[in-house]
Amino acid sequence: MHDTQLILTITGGLSAALLLGYLTQRVGLSPIVGYLLAGLLVGPHTPGFVADRALADQLAEIGVILLMFGVGLHFHLKDLLAVRTVALTGALCQSLAATALGAVTAHALGWSWPSGIVFGLALSVASTVVLTRVLSDNGDLHTRTGRISIGWLVVEDLFTVLVLVLLPALFGPGAQNQSGLPLALGMAVLKIAVLAVFTFVVGGRLIPRLLARIAATHSRELFTLAVLAIALGIAVASAYWFGASMALGAFLAGMVVGQSEFSQRAASEALPMRDAFAVLFFVSVGMLFDPKQLLHTGWAAAAAFAIVLVGKPLAAFVIVTLLGHGSKVALGVAAALAQIGEFSFILAAVGKSLKILSEDAANILVAVSIASIALNPLLYRLVGPMEAYLRRRPALWQRLNRGDLPADDSGSPSPARPDHRAVVIGYGPIGQTVTHLLAERGIEPTVIELNVETVRRLRGQGIAAVYGDASQREILESAGVSDAVSLILTPPATAEFTEIIRIAREINPSIQVVARSAFHGETAGIRSAGATHVFSGEGEVALAMTVYILQQLGVTPEQLDRERDRVRAFLAT
Repeated sequence: MHDTQLILTITGGLSAALLLGYLTQRVGLSPIVGYLLAGLLVGPHTPGFVADRALADQLAEIGVILLMFGVGLHFHLKDLLAVRTVALTGALCQSLAATALGAVTAHALGWSWPSGIVFGLALSVASTVVLTRVLSDNGDLHTRTGRISIGWLVVEDLFTVLVLVLLPALFGPGAQNQSGLPLALGMAVLKIAVLAVFTFVVGGRLIPRLLARIAATHSRELFTLAVLAIALGIAVASAYWFGASMALGAFLAGMVVGQSEFSQRAASEALPMRDAFAVLFFVSVGMLFDPKQLLHTGWAAAAAFAIVLVGKPLAAFVIVTLLGHGSKVALGVAAALAQIGEFSFILAAVGKSLKILSEDAANILVAVSIASIALNPLLYRLVGPMEAYLRRRPALWQRLNRGDLPADDSGSPSPARPDHRAVVIGYGPIGQTVTHLLAERGIEPTVIELNVETVRRLRGQGIAAVYGDASQREILESAGVSDAVSLILTPPATAEFTEIIRIAREINPSIQVVARSAFHGETAGIRSAGATHVFSGEGEVALAMTVYILQQLGVTPEQLDRERDRVRAFLAT
């Protein structure tokens, strides 16, 4: 019965999310809105099918873990240290400002001060899932806006973990004895520090070695299982052994794997489930909402909504601007943080268990979460027009951009690229020959190879190389297909060739695709998939034999050229 409920929950949730996500996308809204509405549709507060909310929450937690692991893969420690000042200052100041606004508003509505403080804390914490999704959808995850926002959230997560440790000490059964409060705080900080040291020092040595051994088996399934086990294992250990959040543990694990040569393959192969589980997160949020209950708390909900959509972004904008990062970055960070999510629900659950928050307060948080998550992608799209508006007022714009840092948000400067680049798939005998010939003629080759030892050797020789499966979009993008002149597939034709060519054409429609086939009969299918030129082993042998025979017969060079053209025309049919 339990297994049936699990299947029904996954099937019902994903099916409703697919339908409503498609409809919202068609009308110009973010599909996130559809996922939230899907949760309301399959939730207990609407008629019809009701999914298992406990199972949905557990599946959603996996989505958060996988998403944060993926973010960590591409977020290096130097990026975090580069934004430590603005992230630390901004997260703490904004959290205090939002908490104060929430507490004062709640107290004005007749709530107790403890209820108001916990309510304000819940309003201060942004959703990691929503922020990374919005930044990624807009291509800003790896810009200065993205790095500051992710660093900001890391500090917020740490701050929230400390709050979760302190709440029972302040309001639990033994709250009268305050002597244990400094000890509880000190232990929480120590556990988080030990978690970070353990992950980077011990994990930094063991994890790459483990992945190297698994990769040596050439089994995609084992590699996928290894990366998932690392992500989930460290996430669970961070919660049960160190008292931190699973999301933080997964983020740290991703950073460790991201420092190794396995980062691109891990991102492309081992995390294909993250999007599906992330969708289930939004569905699980929608399932929590009870529209009827909101009718009795309209003013409190409106005030909370204003704090999240106006108070928090305004505080973030002021902080980032004062620290000299310019108005465009400030607007991006402010918009990305104008929502609440998973940690807000955790804080609400702890507040309810300590009898600080009521059911009405928890439902308000869910309502504000749904509304802010739905509006956040739309709000983020206004960053460009708002920056343009400020630029049309030079005096105001100059006051907001007086810092020493550049006002643009282009991220790290890209190194200069040669006029011609080529991506070579495979480094067998043909791949080696093609790579060296290209390099000798001033064309920069980037090799995609599934043998990690070959990738290491190429990098040691100064040749750009990417470890991973070329049929994965992220691998092709990391190899630079978007601005390459040619894509050269040197292994014999496989079933994956069609997918590789299709993805490459989507990324770069003008790229020249040169492929190899073992048999002449395969060339037509590869051409129809989008290859510019296909060279078959049978055809080239036939051509070489024809040329040799004609040379023995004493034909002239002009006749040889004509015969070559005739043979190639025959092979092309």
